[in-house]
Amino acid sequence: MKTQFTIGVFGIVLDEQKRVLLCHRRDHDLWNLPGGGIENGESPWIGLKREVKEETGLEVDIINLVGVYSKSDKNEIVFSFFCKVIGGKITLNNEADKIEYFEFDKLPSNIFKNHIERIRDVISSPGKTIYKSQ
Repeated sequence: MKTQFTIGVFGIVLDEQKRVLLCHRRDHDLWNLPGGGIENGESPWIGLKREVKEETGLEVDIINLVGVYSKSDKNEIVFSFFCKVIGGKITLNNEADKIEYFEFDKLPSNIFKNHIERIRDVISSPGKTIYKSQ
């Protein structure tokens, strides 16, 4: 039987002060990196740009691949990309009721724990790609 994976993509967007962009979800009291699942036939990098635009209103360029994370218990692969803003403006939407930049040592307590790890990876290993099973 052929194994099929779900593919997720998340963008790590830092501002000039090295603060990370997070979205507060409308459906749960949680903050997360902008991103989500890719659509059928879509590459991870194109899916990431679409997801960031949909969730934040911002257009981004991808600087580099930060990490590839495998969730074997869920047959899921997640790509995290370091991005820079090239256009657009922060816009609330039906997925996010707040969109803010946070300093790494002042992240909200109600953030997805694996997103903290992904943010740490871009800060602690700039320019490198991390491969992890979660």
